[in-house]
Amino acid sequence: MACEAGVNWIQYRCLSKTDEQMLPEIHQIAAICDDWGATLILTNHFHLLKEADAQGVHLEDLDADFVSVRNSIGDDKTLGGSATNLQQLLNLQQSGVDYAGFGPFASTQTKPNNFPLLGLDGYRKIIKSIGKNSIPIIAVGGIKSENISELMATGIDGIAVSGAVNSAENPAAALKDFYRLIY
Repeated sequence: MACEAGVNWIQYRCLSKTDEQMLPEIHQIAAICDDWGATLILTNHFHLLKEADAQGVHLEDLDADFVSVRNSIGDDKTLGGSATNLQQLLNLQQSGVDYAGFGPFASTQTKPNNFPLLGLDGYRKIIKSIGKNSIPIIAVGGIKSENISELMATGIDGIAVSGAVNSAENPAAALKDFYRLIY
């Protein structure tokens, strides 16, 4: 459904299964993504990139050794990381990641956490502090369609959504609405 609705990036996030249980799902999702030209990113499981047809990995561990992971996966795979404050964002920038998932923007049930909510002012301050030569910054956490215009105006490079699409009455329509609002 997501690929048919026009998604260009899918992040597979599963924290409750073993590698052996995840691999068949990843292979199935990878085949669908390949058919539609969508990028598949695995959350945390960089060791599975050798066995799965995914284009990269996103590490949620704020203390991960991104340099070692980059060395392990090579330069041809995408490496993303999570950040919740300016120092973490600067650390990601210096450690060879391709982008940062930065947030949370607002309260979310998808990935509950205790980090301070950034809101629009938080993104404005970060973009002003980090400058134009930063890695791409993707806003995450509790983003709704009514936030898009002002959020994109802060200078971020993109958004990631989960609950706003998956919990929608019509997920495909919700996804298309996000694309319409961004582009």
